[in-house]
Order: sequence, then C-alpha cells, then structure tokens
Amino acid sequence: METNYLTDGPVSQKIITHLIEKMGGKTDSGGHMIFLGQVRADVIDGLKVKAIEYSAYIELVNVEAEKIKKTIFSEFADVKSIEIVHSTGIVNAGEISLLVFVSAGHRHQAMQACSKTVELIKVNLPVWKKEIFEDDSHKWK
Repeated sequence: METNYLTDGPVSQKIITHLIEKMGGKTDSGGHMIFLGQVRADVIDGLKVKAIEYSAYIELVNVEAEKIKKTIFSEFADVKSIEIVHSTGIVNAGEISLLVFVSAGHRHQAMQACSKTVELIKVNLPVWKKEIFEDDSHKWK
C-alpha cells in the first residue's frame, strides 16, 4: 500500500535516496533537515521488542498530514517543502518507520520546522502501533 504519506513496511533506502536527490535540484533552499525514526529494541516488562506493526486510517492520514504541512508552512515562512513518509505493516527493530524531510531557505528554519513536524505527527497522525516481542506476544501502544 502506497499513498502520499504511507509506505508498506520499513521506509526504504530507495525512498530516502529519492527524496534527497529530489531536493538536490532545489536552488531556493539552503538548509535541509531529515528526521529518521527507527524502531528500538526496547525491553518492556522483561520482554524485548523485535518489531512494531503499524496500522493506519489511510484516508484520515492524508487529511491530517496535509493539515500538519499547512500548519508548518504558516508558522515557518522560510520552509519550501515538507516530505512525510510513515510505515504501515511490520517494521523490525533497527529499521526506519518514519521519515520527515524539511527544506527551507536557511538551516535554522529547517531544523525547527522538522522538529515541530515530528511532534505534530506523533500527536495527530492516525497511526497505531503494536509492539511485537521476541516471544511473539504483543502489546498495543
């Protein structure tokens, strides 16, 4: 399943490379900030996380991601572009589950806008995660 904002499984090197190459052609941006969220092998109640299974309300993800981008563009006038890619399905510990890529005229705006984008995603994007442990038990988070 691919949408503007979701990818099935981990965010691949191909997706990351494509976005970096795409931004290379933009001459109005002097600063790019990339956030990569990686699944951690946390130990919870003595059980080690081996993967997270992400599920999403697809239609609402698109709506909410657009709202997030609109908010960032209105708060950071120097931001030129925002890319958001979130995983669905199973992502193993050590793999990338979230990519946020912000380009701005200057680095300071890119850094602040990227951080705010990640925070808004965590609060507003309708994506849920089920932690899967090494013994195959799970816990919704």
